Parts: sequence; C-alpha cells; structure tokens
Amino acid sequence: LAGRVSRSEAAWAARIALAERLNARVVTDLKVAAAFPTDHPLHTGSPSMIAPVPDAAAALKEADVILSLDWVDVAGTLKHIGPTSARIIQVSVDHLIHRGWSMDYQGLPPVDVMLACEPDMAVPALLAALPAGKAATPSARKPNMPMPAGDKLMVDHLAVALRDALGSRPNALTHCSLSWNAETWSVRHPLDYLGTEGGGGIGAGPGVTVGAALALKGSGRMPVAVCGDGDFLMGVTALWTAVHYRIPLLIVVANNRSFFNDELHQERVARMRNRPAENRWVGQRISEPDIDLAAMARAQGAQAFGPVKAIGDLAATFAKAIAAVEAGHVAVVDVWVEPGYSAATTAVMTRKSE
Repeated sequence: LAGRVSRSEAAWAARIALAERLNARVVTDLKVAAAFPTDHPLHTGSPSMIAPVPDAAAALKEADVILSLDWVDVAGTLKHIGPTSARIIQVSVDHLIHRGWSMDYQGLPPVDVMLACEPDMAVPALLAALPAGKAATPSARKPNMPMPAGDKLMVDHLAVALRDALGSRPNALTHCSLSWNAETWSVRHPLDYLGTEGGGGIGAGPGVTVGAALALKGSGRMPVAVCGDGDFLMGVTALWTAVHYRIPLLIVVANNRSFFNDELHQERVARMRNRPAENRWVGQRISEPDIDLAAMARAQGAQAFGPVKAIGDLAATFAKAIAAVEAGHVAVVDVWVEPGYSAATTAVMTRKSE
C-alpha cells in the first residue's frame, strides 16, 4: 500500500525496486500524491478516492503480507475488503499525532510489525536486507486507455482528450474531481499527481491549484486541474490571485450542473429510509438557469473557453487553452459532462450503512 511519501525521485526509484525485488502487487489511491507508477505491471487496479477498486481489493484479500507505506486509513481499507489473514507491516509515524481528545485518527490499524519511521527511510533499508536478485517483472508500461465509445460527453472523454492534447508536455495534475477515473491518466513521476484536499474540502480545487502553480512556476511543468462545477463555484475567486501575480495554470471544469456528490448521499439515505431515491436531485442540481462558469473565470481576469458540449470540440478547445497557459495566462475550460461517477465510486457512495 503506497501512501504518503516524499516527492524524491530517488525514493520513487527505490519503491519500484522494492516492488520488483519482491514481485509484490502495489496499490495507490487519489487521496495523496503520486507514490508509484500507475502503468507499471505490478500496479494493481486504478487509484481511487474512497475505497480500493475491485482488482485492488481482491489483491489485498489474497495477500500473505501487506506492507503499508504510511497508507491513509489502513483500518478503513481492511474493513472494506473484509477479513484477512495477512500479516500487516506498518511503516509510519502517524501515531505520533494521535490524540484521544479528538480521536481524528478514527480506526486504529491492526499491525503485526511496526516500523516507526517515514517510508523513505524504511524502503532502502528493506532493499538492503533482502537477498540480491533481478527484477521479477518487466517494467513495460501498461497501454493508455483509449477514447471511450459513445456520443454522450463523459468525464472519461474529457480526461483522454486532455491527456492527448497535453502530449509529451511535463505536467502536474494538481487536483481531480470526485468523478475522475484514474484509469484515464498514467502517473509516471512523483510530480505527475499532487493529491487532493484533506477531509473532503469541497471548494479547495482552485485554491490548491493556484498554490501548486506558484510552486511549479518556472519548472517547465504545467499545472493542470480538473475540478467539479461545485468545487469551482466555491473557490473561483482564487483565480484572481493567479492572474494578478501572473501564475500560469489550466483548470478544466467537469461541469455536471449538480452538487452530484450530495445526490449520491441523498440516494443512499433515501434507500435507508425507504423513501423515493428519484428525488435525490432536489436541492442539488445547478440548472435553470445554467451558470456561465467561463464568464465567472473571465471576471477574475482569466482566459476562458466553453461551455464545450460535444466530444468532437474537446481537442481544439484544449489546444487553445494549453497555448494560452504556455503564453503565461490563466486558462479555464468549462466542459459539460453527463452526471455520474465510475461504477466503483458509485457503489461505495450509495452503499447502505452496516
């Protein structure tokens, strides 16, 4: 379980070497920054926001040993996959901030072996302790996800078109929406994905992107964010800061015209209370009238494009927006997508309470 680690390239290479030495399957998530290449043959499933996707959950359930490199919420992850006989090795100093007063650590992880240090210290030591050997798995990359079929514009269409428009340009995904499907986006470097806000902080997307863009300014790596429309609406004024201080960045809004996260919560509660789930949209849809998100971006001084409503218009629009960022501007693209999350995310968010 590759969790909270540094952005060191040497530490990144050491984690790959450890996984290959052990022929161990690796699971990552979207709550924290990039920890392992997602197109490596040993990476199992796709990174997820809430709970491991089925392939990753199955790998954990079958494991003899689970090595947690400061994974966020080991107890919650193991509760999701069900009983396991695996021995659990925890590498973390998270316990040093545990306080009984707040109990914000929630479930305590079951641990057989505790290494009270940061993962970047433990991984080289583990490698040194293992017998010498060749990598058990070739390092050939998994193929990129192709453009999905269908004529309804989905988040996957947005992601694949954006990935293709960026091409070989170094970029950092500073934020992703809850609707994001990580299968569409390969992570190959510690700065390819910077994680997301803690505690489900809706509205943080624009602000954290401006901060990340400031840190990346002059690095040659383009800051790119995919925000939901609700997230963008709550934090749009952060763009003024980026424009004022000339901090180039690109934000793509996956605009489903809804606070869709709460639609799924309301569906879950409706099913628990035997009430009509078809009313889940009440108080959550952002339409009639539709909000002109591009105009809100222009009001902060940004260059804005859209709304894009057709799959065929994505490539040309993204090309214009990327050119604007390369010219030193803040660019925003409003893309109208169909409401919905990946099947795995939807299943977790609409599950009944135990």
